[in-house]
Amino acid sequence: MNAPAVHTLYFEDLREGMRETLMRTVMDDDVLDFARISGDQNPIHLSDSYASQTRFGQRIAHGLYTASLISAVLGTRLPGPGAIYRSQTLQFHAPVKIGDVVTVIVEVVELIAEGRKARLHCEALVDGKVVLDGEALVSVPSREKKA
Repeated sequence: MNAPAVHTLYFEDLREGMRETLMRTVMDDDVLDFARISGDQNPIHLSDSYASQTRFGQRIAHGLYTASLISAVLGTRLPGPGAIYRSQTLQFHAPVKIGDVVTVIVEVVELIAEGRKARLHCEALVDGKVVLDGEALVSVPSREKKA
């Protein structure tokens, strides 16, 4: 896995309409590692024989694995280091399968001066189809240092 480029944007740097994108191919090891770390051992993610009997016909990635790619964008690119999650909504629209290339797009939709917060629209796509979307609210550090 390639580490995403890391850069910090302060609240004063942000503008509505700013966007960042991250593309990631979902690998078998990603799903296995996520299951180990999260404790979610649902066989839909881990067992080919079980998953082949489901409506998906094959193993799928954890929904929160896909959502974690949003966190990667927030923590490394937009706004970047120092951003703190306040909330996240998620709607899951379609499964993500092993081998899928997921494109995550995060866009600033509102800046809230009080508390230096940013509201961001977040979506994940596979082959141009939205598989997950939602909204994040994050606290963003200020360029101005507090005394």
